[in-house]
Amino acid sequence: MKALQNLAFFKIVKPTAGAPAEDTRVLALFRNRAELKKAYAGLQDEIYRLKDLIKQQEAATQRVQDMMSALEARLGSAETAYAALVFYQLRRLWQSGRELLTQFVADLARQQEERERRVHLAQHNRQEFERRQAAESALRAAQAQHLDAGGQLSALESQRAGLQRWWHYFKRRALVRRTEVARASLAAATAALEQAQANVAALDAAGTPDFPGLSLTARRAINLAAVGYAEVLCQRLAVLKTPLLSMAREATAHREAGSDYGPPQQCVLLMGEISRALQLLADRTGLAEQIGVRSARLKPLARYRSTDDSTPVAESLAFSEGDVLAEGALAVSKVPLPNVLAEDTWDLFRVLLR
Repeated sequence: MKALQNLAFFKIVKPTAGAPAEDTRVLALFRNRAELKKAYAGLQDEIYRLKDLIKQQEAATQRVQDMMSALEARLGSAETAYAALVFYQLRRLWQSGRELLTQFVADLARQQEERERRVHLAQHNRQEFERRQAAESALRAAQAQHLDAGGQLSALESQRAGLQRWWHYFKRRALVRRTEVARASLAAATAALEQAQANVAALDAAGTPDFPGLSLTARRAINLAAVGYAEVLCQRLAVLKTPLLSMAREATAHREAGSDYGPPQQCVLLMGEISRALQLLADRTGLAEQIGVRSARLKPLARYRSTDDSTPVAESLAFSEGDVLAEGALAVSKVPLPNVLAEDTWDLFRVLLR
């Protein structure tokens, strides 16, 4: 009894249930710590990137402010204000020519795309009609063949079912061979019918294909028309005494206004010439005929670097003796028509279709 009482002092120690849970929490803490460090590093990188963007934006803003201050200073002085006005009006003249060409190309591209889209849809509908007729004809033929094969097999099986006497043995053997042939014919007719049904279902499921875009011929024609339009604009400015086209090109190449346009009186005259030039560019009288004449001249001359290129080579657009802007006194001197594509007049390369 004493031995049993002594044994009562011993306790059975059970494993603590919270130990695995504690290990799991520690692992989760380490995992969360690693994820937080990674997120923190990403946020630091984002902060550095945003700070760089802010610095760049501040520098750009400062440049704009400096330009505005310089412009205000020029406009505030009577000696330089007129030159600044001429500078920006020349830039506007160049921008007007580019806008006219851009709108012209956009209108032609939209009209041609509508025409080609209608032709594409009509051609697809015609082909779809022909394919559907062929598929439905094949389906009707397959159905008729399947019906005939099924009827022949049924007739042979019925005939064989009626030959149950012992003296019909040889007839039954002959009918078995014919039945196997008829069954094979029915299987082939069933496969042909399923294929014909699948073809019709595929036609029903197929939608209208996407329009591939303007054709190469259309893009080339539009680009040549744009080059012809640019030449027409140059010819219209030829009636002016001042070489406004070259002055506008030079003004567009600079960001700040120059002061080499002469005294205020000369600047006022230049602004009048620019106003007249803008009216000449916007005039649409006889424009279509003039562009047609220039395009017809360019079409046989245009050469391309590759078979899929839509922009002609600038050197191929040579000029004949009559292609001049203006003739001098007594026809002694002539101003040749500029190669608008080679000189990128009115920013022509940005306007042309690729």
